[in-house]
Amino acid sequence: MLARRSATALRAAGRRGVGTLRVLGIESSCDDTAAAIVSGDGQIISETCRHQHQVHETYGGIVPGLAADHHLRNMPLVVHETLEKAGMRMSDVDAVAVTRGPGLPASLSVGVAAGKTLAAVHGKPLVGVHHMEAHALMARMGAEDEVRFPYLCLLISGGHTQSLVVHDVNEHTLLGSTRDDS
Repeated sequence: MLARRSATALRAAGRRGVGTLRVLGIESSCDDTAAAIVSGDGQIISETCRHQHQVHETYGGIVPGLAADHHLRNMPLVVHETLEKAGMRMSDVDAVAVTRGPGLPASLSVGVAAGKTLAAVHGKPLVGVHHMEAHALMARMGAEDEVRFPYLCLLISGGHTQSLVVHDVNEHTLLGSTRDDS
C-alpha cells in the first residue's frame, strides 16, 4: 500500500516538472541533527541544523549515546522548523530522504526512524541516502552542466576519507580510503 501511494506521489510530482519536486532530507549520521527541503533542480528551499558541539566538547570527542539522545530531542523541532521556514506542510513534500550510513549507528537509527515514520504516515516515498555518496554528488548539485561525469573526488568527512572516480549516480570507483574511522 505504501509503495503504491509513494509511486503515485512521485508520478504526480513528475507531471509538475522536476524543478517542482520537493524532497525533505534528514541527516543524523554523527552529532548534527539537520533537515532540508530541496527542489528537484537542486535549490535549497529551507534548511535547519542543530549542532551538539557544546554537549561533546568536555569529552574531547563525540559520545555516541549522548549524540543519539540529542537527536531524539532535536529531530521533531528540526523537521518542524524546516517545514515552517519553507511555508510548507508534509502534504506539500513529494518524498523523504534520509541518511542510512555510514555513521554512528545510534545516531543513524534516530534519523532513519524519523524518515520512515514521516514517509509511512504521509504516504511519501522513502529514499535511503549513502552519506559519502551524497558528499561526492554535491559537486553536481545545481551545476550538472559544469560538473560532468566522470570526475575525481576527494572526500574528507569525519572519520571517512576517500578518493574516488565518480562515474554516475550509484557508480564510482574507490581509489583509496583511510584504514580506520578516525
